[in-house]
Amino acid sequence: QVQLVESGGGLAQPGGSLRLSCAASGSIFSINAMGWYRQAPGKQRELVATITSGGSTNYADSGKGRFTISRDNAKNTVYLQMTSLNPEHTAVYYCNAEVIRTDLSFSDYWGQGTQVTVSS
Repeated sequence: QVQLVESGGGLAQPGGSLRLSCAASGSIFSINAMGWYRQAPGKQRELVATITSGGSTNYADSGKGRFTISRDNAKNTVYLQMTSLNPEHTAVYYCNAEVIRTDLSFSDYWGQGTQVTVSS
């Protein structure tokens, strides 16, 4: 089995920063893309950013210029550095990983989510 554990959420003031982390563990052979998604109250889950194993990144328009996704392949960990936060960024942020397990089967995994609240 594979687990994704997120950390780093919390309360930030407008204009502030937060760094989210997501560590994958378990029966992992390799991980293709990893990413962050978010879900605000009453809204559907939406893409924030993704990163391939080779480091290619993709951002939703809302995060371009203020969010940076990165990963440490040796640690099976993905990060999201968020800057210039505003209340519209308040949401539960979910980590996602496309995992090839040790039995060479493929599955898509999600973390449990971490709350990010931007408020003064």
